[in-house]
Amino acid sequence: MSQNLKVFVWSISAALGGFLFGFDTAVISGVEQTLQKLWNLSVFEHGFTVSIALIGTVLGAILGGIPAEKYGRKISLLLIAVLYLVSALGSAYANEWTTFLVFRLLGGFGVGVSSVVAPMYISEIAAPSKRGRLVALFQFNIVFGILMAYLSNYLLGEMGDNSWRLMLGVQAIPSVIFILATLGIPESPRWLILKRGKVEEARKILQTIDASEADKVVYQIQQNVYAASQSNFKNLFKSIYKRPVTLAILFAVFNQVSGINAIIYYAPRIFEMAGLGKDSALLSSAGIGLVNLISTLIGLSLIDKFGRRNLMIVGSFGLILSLGLVAQAFYTNDLGGMNVPIFLFLFIGFFGFSQGAVIWVFISEIFPNEVRAYGQALGSFTHWIMAVVISFSFPYISATFGGGLTFTFFALMMVLQLLFAWKMMPETKGTSLEAPQSPKGEFFDPANNIIHF
Repeated sequence: MSQNLKVFVWSISAALGGFLFGFDTAVISGVEQTLQKLWNLSVFEHGFTVSIALIGTVLGAILGGIPAEKYGRKISLLLIAVLYLVSALGSAYANEWTTFLVFRLLGGFGVGVSSVVAPMYISEIAAPSKRGRLVALFQFNIVFGILMAYLSNYLLGEMGDNSWRLMLGVQAIPSVIFILATLGIPESPRWLILKRGKVEEARKILQTIDASEADKVVYQIQQNVYAASQSNFKNLFKSIYKRPVTLAILFAVFNQVSGINAIIYYAPRIFEMAGLGKDSALLSSAGIGLVNLISTLIGLSLIDKFGRRNLMIVGSFGLILSLGLVAQAFYTNDLGGMNVPIFLFLFIGFFGFSQGAVIWVFISEIFPNEVRAYGQALGSFTHWIMAVVISFSFPYISATFGGGLTFTFFALMMVLQLLFAWKMMPETKGTSLEAPQSPKGEFFDPANNIIHF
């Protein structure tokens, strides 16, 4: 097996956590109305049922840096795979509401840890010139998982009264594949040096990644050993890290106030609000998953060529336009046809190749080695706490204020995102993970003597 192929296989193995992340996130959209009727859930209980996995995700995100730092990236990925398997089987066999909530919470915890560890692992085994598209494999697998969940829901939705159990339980199959794939990957060479002092073991892995740069990278990592030994979560809030912390938090907030998770979680409900029948709504949801997959593939192919910042600027314009069109359709009551689905497909297309492709890459690149695990956890935590707020409140807000005002809010948030990408966001394309930051927070790439603003 060639060196490039080995690194790709390691990356795609870790990125399988993203597939299960996406599947677990979207599968609830096909069963949430059935569960509401099955257990006679109130509006509050229904919202809690949908968002309980997100609550687990928040916990997993904020705690995910701990096992990654203490036990390593590989062991943490195995933990995630096991959590997904237990959650899938437990949710499928649950006979009452409380038990169901516990297993969905466990699955959400796995999603949270996955959003920290998988992008971090891939960023640490990838050469700078290929890091963008390799880390973006994680996002690609997320949207592939979302598409498979929508298709699975559509195909299994007519299998009888217990079809919801099949929809949830089928996730056990990719969970087992993830466990087996993770057993075959090496540990992160950066973790081996910084936390275990296993320089030669790390060097062999780095030689597989890029033999010409291996010794140089080992030397650069070793310069961070002392700082890494002193690292803890509190250090993340020192003034020297103020810029990357601010960037990670803002980026994660904008990701969610686009409305993406409200649309993913409640796609069939939104399409029914727009006048489609139940079957058409489920099929249109699968269309969202397909557009998301294609647009993420486009983003994956462009991210190392045109950079992270350019994708965000172009994507922001598209998100403003598409969300504005959805809001207008609700304001003018132009419903009953395919207008809203088409506008939402447009939204998903722009989201997939911009925010979707960039978020995990960007956050994994802006923190230095000594605080990367905690920085990734903070960005992921912010992402998921906002997802809880948006997903939990969407049914109430859309029912109270209507689709027009709801989607207008999302569009206005994307105007702010455009200003963020244009005025604040630095370009991190091609930078070394060991690259120092200037006092002003610019990203310096010593290999090319370039400062990225």
